[in-house]
Amino acid sequence: MTARHAAHCVEEAEEVVKELRAALAKAGISLPSLGLDPVSLAREAPCPLVELGRCSVETARRIAAAVSR
Repeated sequence: MTARHAAHCVEEAEEVVKELRAALAKAGISLPSLGLDPVSLAREAPCPLVELGRCSVETARRIAAAVSR
């Protein structure tokens, strides 16, 4: 994987995190740990994973309700 491709992967992942954060906010949901997984960024040619993190039971219920619509 080239450095250029890796940079594109990171930029794309950062953008999707912003989109997901905004969509969750519209549904009244906040995931404080939402971000890029640091381990996946540490690779020589990063292809990051999105870290959703932990949430309360109430937040999990709200997410379940939002995605089951």
